[in-house]
Amino acid sequence: MLEEYFWILFISMLPVVELRGAIPVGLGMGLDFWPTFIIAIIGNILPVIPLIIFSKKILFKLAGIKKIGPFFQKIIDRAERKSQNLGTYEYIGLMFFVGIPLPGTGAWTGSLIAATLGMKVGKAFWAISAGVVLAGIIMSLASAGVFGALSKFLSY
Repeated sequence: MLEEYFWILFISMLPVVELRGAIPVGLGMGLDFWPTFIIAIIGNILPVIPLIIFSKKILFKLAGIKKIGPFFQKIIDRAERKSQNLGTYEYIGLMFFVGIPLPGTGAWTGSLIAATLGMKVGKAFWAISAGVVLAGIIMSLASAGVFGALSKFLSY
């Protein structure tokens, strides 16, 4: 049982997949709702601070390498394009950007945007964390079915 929850933690830490994949996997494995939900959120939040601190430096260094540079430059360009839509309410925008479970929106991309914009690490962390919780709620509702999830939320 503990091993299954470790996998949920691991899956939720992966870029692209994050908790958007971990919650459906956990519920599909028959794991309990609340531990799956909480572990997926924790796993998705764990890499955020290191990503905010180191991602910009690493990406720009990788973008300067001849063979692989264009790939990483595309990532930088995409993050900069997406970050332009945030405007003056950048932290609230960042939270909703991370919280809406669409392709290319998540804690990893949110961390890259925060780094690219030069956001304060602490404020960006809380905005991204709130977005992760929002995405977790949305994915839980979608995965468990609206009525099934509501009964889980209301039964405690």
